[in-house]
Amino acid sequence: MVKKNYICKRMKQIFHRSIAVCMAIVVLMTTMSFTIDMHYCGDTMVDYSFFHNAATCNMEKAVVTPSCENSEMKKKSCCSDEQVIIAGQDDLKDNFSNLTFEQQVFVASFSATYISLFEGTTSKKVPFIDYAPPFVKRNVQVLHQSFLI
Repeated sequence: MVKKNYICKRMKQIFHRSIAVCMAIVVLMTTMSFTIDMHYCGDTMVDYSFFHNAATCNMEKAVVTPSCENSEMKKKSCCSDEQVIIAGQDDLKDNFSNLTFEQQVFVASFSATYISLFEGTTSKKVPFIDYAPPFVKRNVQVLHQSFLI
C-alpha cells in the first residue's frame, strides 16, 4: 500500500511538472514576435531571413535612362522586398471580473473536482478480508474453451 501511494504521488508530481512546462511553452510562443524578411527577384524568392535583412541579388538598383530630355526618369527594378511581421501578445494580465457567471461557476467546480481527484484514502482496511475465495471445481477457461490470445 505504501508503494502504491508513493507511485501515485510520483505520478502526480510528474503530471504537474509536465503541465507547467507545457504552460510555459504556450506563454513563450504567444508572447514571442518575429519578422520574416524576404527578397524577390521577379516572381522568384531569392532569399529569406528570420533574424536580419535578406540578402539581395544586386539587381534592384534603378538604372538611369540615357535620355537628355528627362534625367529624372528611372527604369523600374524587377526586385522587391517583403516583410511579414508576426506580433506577439503584449498584455498577459487577464482580469477575472470580465468572466460571466457561468464561466465563474465552471472555474470553481473544475478546481474543486481537480483538487479532490488525487486525494488518497487514509484507511488501510480491506473490506473483503473476512471472506474466503470461491471454491473452483473445474477450470472455467478450459470448460468453456475461452482463451485470451
